Amino acid sequence: MARRIAWIGLGLIGLPMAARLASAGWQVGGFDINAERLRLASTNGISVAASASEAVEGAKIVFTSLPTETALVELSRSLAAALPADTILVETSTVGPVASAKAADALRARGIAYLRAPISGSVNLAETGALTTFVSGPKASFLAAKEALAAYSRAQIWLGEAEEARYAKLAVNLMVAVTAGMMGETLALARKGGISWQAILDLLGESVVASPLVKYKLEPLRRRDFTPTATGALLTKDLDLIVEAARQAGVPAPLASHMLSVYRSMDSALSAEDFFSVVKLTERAAGLGEPPSKP
Repeated sequence: MARRIAWIGLGLIGLPMAARLASAGWQVGGFDINAERLRLASTNGISVAASASEAVEGAKIVFTSLPTETALVELSRSLAAALPADTILVETSTVGPVASAKAADALRARGIAYLRAPISGSVNLAETGALTTFVSGPKASFLAAKEALAAYSRAQIWLGEAEEARYAKLAVNLMVAVTAGMMGETLALARKGGISWQAILDLLGESVVASPLVKYKLEPLRRRDFTPTATGALLTKDLDLIVEAARQAGVPAPLASHMLSVYRSMDSALSAEDFFSVVKLTERAAGLGEPPSKP
């Protein structure tokens, strides 16, 4: 397989994923509309390009990591006109199945293989190559791209030929959002009951509810560190997609709708922090301040 690939969209999680490919020996041509992201990319082994069309020149596999559904649809139409028919487009963004299907239609008309490949995990997991990627699209293309996918993910799960990966990503993110909301209420209730901040975190880590996500968030919570791995604003966007996908599929989703209203109630400062800042939102509503620094 040719080792030349392209990566379009070098944002908070796209850049470390692309950097993993560069460190694995792939020749990565990258593009982003943000000049600072391009500067950072150039320090991570990525050859920066002046445009998306320049980045994809000579690439047999093109990755995209985009912020919105509109960006995906517009770029897919542009790439459909620019890429040769033997190209594989690996699309890693979090978007709904309807927008993804529009991208698929544009690419299919030009014979370009389209892999929906959203990821599950944080920036830290992207940096260490420990993401999980859900993939749907032509299985032969998945197998051809699997070595590249493995550069930034510990597991690559093929789910079908169409939009299955989009539904998988939204379903997982629904559980992530609800878990964050439950943590906020759980911690506030425990503190109101006289349990110290550190003690309740210790308890949760040893209890039946200690999922990998809960365990991952315990240490930042101990430090009251809300540096974003994914922002509240980003999760609000994802919940919008989840609620709409559920509506279109005829699936009742009251928990998703509730969490969407919760995240929409965040002020701009909280929305810019990690999505687990919903903990602080619940504390404020409960009349709780910052917990003491020691148990």
